[in-house]
Amino acid sequence: MTRIVPITPEHRDEWERLYAAYAAFYKVEQTPEMRARVWGWLQDPDHEVTGFLALDDSGRPIALAHFRPFARPLAASTGGFFDDLFVDPQARGSGAAQAIFAAIAEEGRKRGWSVIRWITAEGNYRARSVYDRVGVKTKWVTYDIPL
Repeated sequence: MTRIVPITPEHRDEWERLYAAYAAFYKVEQTPEMRARVWGWLQDPDHEVTGFLALDDSGRPIALAHFRPFARPLAASTGGFFDDLFVDPQARGSGAAQAIFAAIAEEGRKRGWSVIRWITAEGNYRARSVYDRVGVKTKWVTYDIPL
């Protein structure tokens, strides 16, 4: 049975393991300093980014999720943006991703959010098979301006 918990200080080493694997999956260079910055955000109650871990039956973290609020001016509401989701490859198919989505949706309801939104890579087919079951693919195309 997967249990979802907030990320707390005792999870640092396992969170680092999962977050480094997430960066490697997307072939994104991530330094220990970058992970330390994100860890600081997660531990700062005044920072917008927060997160959950999925724990297996033994209490070992097997998945992570980071999320935050975002303003939706056209809808005159606040939504939740789901920035990062990573499930340990050995735990894929365990239901951890669905449990995290359910926990974030519940958190969003508590906060009065109108939507939970996320993006993923076009070729991330395994994850997209989960996303197609828990969400609705939008018509929007994403762009970036590198700064």
